[in-house]
Amino acid sequence: MSRYNPPLQVVHFTGTRKGDAERGPQVQVNSAEAMLRMVQSGELVWVQGPRRNEVAELVVNDEVPRGGIFARDIVGLSVTDVVRLAKVDMDRPRRTDLA
Repeated sequence: MSRYNPPLQVVHFTGTRKGDAERGPQVQVNSAEAMLRMVQSGELVWVQGPRRNEVAELVVNDEVPRGGIFARDIVGLSVTDVVRLAKVDMDRPRRTDLA
């Protein structure tokens, strides 16, 4: 069974430099998009982009337009890319039977 998870567009991207106070992968979405995906500020989410998947911290920010995200320090993303967000499932045990 899959959840309803509409795509989001990167509307703002920030790349930080060594020494910046605020660094690391982060995505910001508005509260309606966060509620739809059942995620809260501070949680980890998978950012599934066109070139790769990355884990980032989620921040709820109602200045972000609906249907969009603000991204920071996520490798492989650029403005206008379309992504999907998925909550990181840390409750499921890791599969060890993979070959």
